[in-house]
Amino acid sequence: MGDLHRTIPQVLQAAAEQHGPRPAIVEDGGRLTFAELKARVDLLAKAVLAVDLQPGERFAVWAPNTADWVCAALAGQLVGGVLVPINTRFKGLEAGDIVRRSGAKLAFATSGFLGVDYAALLAQQNCPELERIVALPSVEPPIHDVAAKPSPAPTAKALALAVDDAPKGGAVLAWEAFMRLGEGIADAELQRRSAAVRPADLSDILYTSGTTGAPKGAMTTHEQNLATFAEWSAAVGLNARDRYLIVNPFFHTFGYKAGWLAALLRGATIFPQAVFAAETVLRQIERQRISLLPGPPTLFQSLLAHPLLGDTDLSSLRCAVTGAASVPVQLVKDMKNRLGFAEVYTAYGLTESSGVVSLCHSGDDFETIANTCGRAMRGVEIRIAAADGQARPAGEAGEVWVRGFNVMQGYLDDATATAAAITPEGWLKTGDVGVLDRRGYLKIVDRLKDMYICGGFNCYPAEIENLLLAHPDIAEVAVLGAPDERLGEVGHAFVVRAPGRTPQSEDLLAWARAQMANYKAPRRITWVEALPRNASGKVQKFLLADRLQAMPAAS
Repeated sequence: MGDLHRTIPQVLQAAAEQHGPRPAIVEDGGRLTFAELKARVDLLAKAVLAVDLQPGERFAVWAPNTADWVCAALAGQLVGGVLVPINTRFKGLEAGDIVRRSGAKLAFATSGFLGVDYAALLAQQNCPELERIVALPSVEPPIHDVAAKPSPAPTAKALALAVDDAPKGGAVLAWEAFMRLGEGIADAELQRRSAAVRPADLSDILYTSGTTGAPKGAMTTHEQNLATFAEWSAAVGLNARDRYLIVNPFFHTFGYKAGWLAALLRGATIFPQAVFAAETVLRQIERQRISLLPGPPTLFQSLLAHPLLGDTDLSSLRCAVTGAASVPVQLVKDMKNRLGFAEVYTAYGLTESSGVVSLCHSGDDFETIANTCGRAMRGVEIRIAAADGQARPAGEAGEVWVRGFNVMQGYLDDATATAAAITPEGWLKTGDVGVLDRRGYLKIVDRLKDMYICGGFNCYPAEIENLLLAHPDIAEVAVLGAPDERLGEVGHAFVVRAPGRTPQSEDLLAWARAQMANYKAPRRITWVEALPRNASGKVQKFLLADRLQAMPAAS
């Protein structure tokens, strides 16, 4: 727990001092050493001060995995800002909703990713508290030590005019112009603000949709995140010699906290990967001598199935960490025997637990790694709770409750949801059903009543149903997860047509893909005259599940 009383600004400073000339981030455009990373973040943090982001105020980042994402996040956190990551699969309406809910004052958004201008999309949304959008470069340029060659410092009057004239209320400010705003801020002011950040201050708010469909912002602090990922890093043996390929998206705890933040704690070099492609990952492993590669099971299954596998040098691989779905024992064996990982770890966590609850450990056998999520972290308790909250004995199933330093502070602006999730004694009710064996290893045997996992992403049917009901041809809809060989599960929508409407499945599916993140968009539709309901009017999804189970897999 040595990192329990530290802050992210202190971790950045320590990394620059301990690992200064070593590479911190390497990507196609170049690299940043730890010393250069600190210098670049300082310059950006001064720009954040210039636009008057106050301690505790929120700022959003909506971009793929790049060095700029890391720098923008650290710059805001360096001066006490609270990071709000936004899913790159979201459409404009979804991103705007998160920005509004969080009250973000500043947003960093890429000007181009996979043909989409995220900054322009965000500028079109009605976000009353959003004062500025900073457009991150669409294609990452070569990384230079921009702090070493500053432009001439503007006068105080010129700086004031630059800030006053900068776009507000949804307008977009260019990345280079934003960085120049910080050149008039004194080093002493930056140091004062950085030193004022406390371990118990919020460091981030990550939004997770509940079964009601309304996104909820889980609030966690600097000390919680650093303590959690100090434990995680120790468990997986993350060290300064590791070369860490991060395919997991930075908007998720797996890519952000177990990704670049853990690497910063340990002095490891990260290689951000904006888009997953099995061939690219294999080439990166060989060319960059990658040693650490976390990801969902589908990532490793894709590597094992790729025709280049036999011609790729994977001898540098040391450690894999997986989870988010059931893991076949054969996959664990193949990851060790065919991909060459010395260690494979599985883990369990959720956004509300700072990302981690339990971990497997070195030496665990194949069956333990595949069939359990390991033991609780040090300082964390797991209870398998009966309906009355009392602990069930080993081997009996119940709801997984968690208590410890990793449990979130609560949901932003939602005391009711917070009280429903966290008991007065501090237990977080996860909604997952699990079993503890006599060794204290946890096995998840069921999930939230309706939630399913598509390609490693949690999908909440109520949220998807609400989005689908915006279509004029839909009167009623119920969404369930259906088995899928490649993605694990995909959405299957049971739809009641609106009176007088005759929509076609292909048209509705295409509309859904345009309106929501692709992992949320249903892949299959069954048209029904009515949804089965009980006497109180609630949809009886178990009847739909029975019907779904009877359908051919490719229906």
